[in-house]
Amino acid sequence: MNVATWNVNSLTARWPRVEEWLVANRPDVLLVQETKQTDAKFPFDQLRALGYESAHYGQGQWNGVAIVSRVGLDDVTRGFGDDDPEARIIAATCAGVRVYSCYVPNGRALDDPHYVYKLQWLAKLVDLLAARDPSTHVIVGGDFNVAPRDLDCYDPSLFEGATHVSAPERHALAAIEATGLVDLTRALHPDEPCYTWWDYRNGSFHRGWGLRIDLLYVDAGLRAKATASYVDREARKGEKPSDHAPVVAEFAL
Repeated sequence: MNVATWNVNSLTARWPRVEEWLVANRPDVLLVQETKQTDAKFPFDQLRALGYESAHYGQGQWNGVAIVSRVGLDDVTRGFGDDDPEARIIAATCAGVRVYSCYVPNGRALDDPHYVYKLQWLAKLVDLLAARDPSTHVIVGGDFNVAPRDLDCYDPSLFEGATHVSAPERHALAAIEATGLVDLTRALHPDEPCYTWWDYRNGSFHRGWGLRIDLLYVDAGLRAKATASYVDREARKGEKPSDHAPVVAEFAL
């Protein structure tokens, strides 16, 4: 089973790239973030023509998350079941695995109300995962907008006093792991940066100025069955790429 997560930074702008990637790579499940589409605009029919079922939680020009699967798509849920107005989490069961596509709030700045919202959002995610059925395999993937360790940031000194590396954000990711989940990329590549995002400006991609903020968390059972995890840097190249690259995991299921 192959599962990938990808912040596409507008599915409207990036659809040709996403379609090309799906045809070339044929993941079993793709977790998508930042679709920036309404449900009415989401390419359900085009995905079906490629052999994929899909579920979307849209919000027009902002946010938006989706799950695309060719191994089944059942029991879809959207949001946390509260009054959060932003479309940032969707879940479904694919081939017996409960998968979550998450687009964690950016936070903007440490003194911004959006940073408080970010920490509250992550706390709700931790509560949701802590209450899950332990007998069901789970994959929680997406753009977490947090670099878990200094290794995940090309120059931590440039981010001092900023979001994405603050202690409360990193503590929130540690709390996710404390529910019994494993950061799969870091587990398989303990000493490699494995960046997943590069700013469009200043030639950041070619200079290696990246962050690892797109993550795949899995339960211990799936960790034992994982055979690979990698960042598809090729998808960050070429014409009109997303500023994120897909993160792919392979499991012997």
